Amino acid sequence: MELQLRRTKIIATLGPATDAPGMLDQLLVEGVDIVRLNLSHGVPDDHRRRAADVRAAAKRLGRETAILADLQGPKIRIERFGGGPVQLEPKQSFTLDCRENAPAGDATRVGVSYHDLWRDVNAGDVLLLDDGLISLEVLDVEGQEIHCTVINGGRLSDRKGINRLGGGLTVAALSDKDRADIVLTAELEADFLAVSFVKTADDIVQARRLLSAAGGTAALVAKIERAEAIDNLTDIVEASDAVMVARGDLGVEIGDAELPGLQKKIIREALKCNRVVITATQMMQSMVESPIPTRAEVLDVANAVIDGTDAVMLSQETAAGKHPDKAVAAMRRVCLGAERQFVPIEDLSPEAHRLDRTDQAIARAAMFLASQVGVRAIIALTESGATAQWLSRFRSTVPIYGLSRVAGARRRMLLFRDVNPVEFDPKGVSPGQASREAIRRLFGLGALAEEDRVIVRTGDPTGRLGGTNTLRLLKVGKDGIAEGLGDL
Repeated sequence: MELQLRRTKIIATLGPATDAPGMLDQLLVEGVDIVRLNLSHGVPDDHRRRAADVRAAAKRLGRETAILADLQGPKIRIERFGGGPVQLEPKQSFTLDCRENAPAGDATRVGVSYHDLWRDVNAGDVLLLDDGLISLEVLDVEGQEIHCTVINGGRLSDRKGINRLGGGLTVAALSDKDRADIVLTAELEADFLAVSFVKTADDIVQARRLLSAAGGTAALVAKIERAEAIDNLTDIVEASDAVMVARGDLGVEIGDAELPGLQKKIIREALKCNRVVITATQMMQSMVESPIPTRAEVLDVANAVIDGTDAVMLSQETAAGKHPDKAVAAMRRVCLGAERQFVPIEDLSPEAHRLDRTDQAIARAAMFLASQVGVRAIIALTESGATAQWLSRFRSTVPIYGLSRVAGARRRMLLFRDVNPVEFDPKGVSPGQASREAIRRLFGLGALAEEDRVIVRTGDPTGRLGGTNTLRLLKVGKDGIAEGLGDL
């Protein structure tokens, strides 16, 4: 087993490009920790096949790989054109037809998928199509038709998305398709479920209830991509297990100028609430075609790493790009480079992190001790992975090893920054013996060497959910035999 000491995790989206023979294995070798199934595309059997392929590849390579299922959400789109794409010119008239039986579109009008859109807009509103490349100003609403004038024109093709500048569309967060895909997520035993276009914490509560009813155990990821989500950010973060800075639609709704600051705000809020955070969308977009990233893309990824994101995500770059493996390799190199050049200065004061639980306070104590006495690693013996998560919220340069006997917990830990999951079963032995066996396990993997000092977090008894209550400072002796330096 090869231990991954890169601190920032990499998510790669699967698609036609990753279906090529041998490509999935290559992506895992290059550094993918979590694969994303984009439920917006394909049919359920496509996702079943890809999930099975991921688990088979992970088994072949002897490594942990997690699966993230990403709901389509209520993406508002134009419908199809009768004669192919049209060219819209500035100042021309164009109508959005909200009727259910709207005819095929042409250069003057097109139908929309959200038939109540006409209720949500008023004269003077700006509608953004195709990720903001085309903009329309609403002149008036007549019945179920929205009459507009083109502000910025361009080529418009079938099924492009529609946003309202500033947000405010009332469409529900979970569509009928999403409800069916939540059942599919449970069937696939996915490790994470991303909920798109979240507006309030209630959207996450509803998705969690539906997932639980379907027998799923995935952690919930709230995608922050609506202007309304910013107003409800703290509540959404607290209701979720993780959040995603989904910069595509978010940038369209709030404007590009506001996006960098909001990205930092979302990351800080997630860390403050002890939640995991993913940064996504167009991180290396040029690599859909090019074998190397632009300098701007390199800086974008590096800045997300420096800001403290747990994971960075590739979308079209791996799903449909010409160089999926090169995109992952480039992402890995940039993450490692940013981590080498930037040393985190962690504020361990209670004000910097909300401490609601005893194990969170113990995590803070462990990181403070690590910063004072100098240790090679922190070892978390954990049943659910929560112990490792609390440790990872406090930024440091010390690697964290999350040792668990539960496969699902190990896969979930793949999303936690700084955490390296390792299979280990301490059940039935004393905490002291479990600590020593854990050190011997890591010594055998080459992660520890003689004379290294380590901190071990254990519970009493071991192998019990929520039982973490002890810190031990140990030194690695000959042949990996641990020598006690004290319980804390």
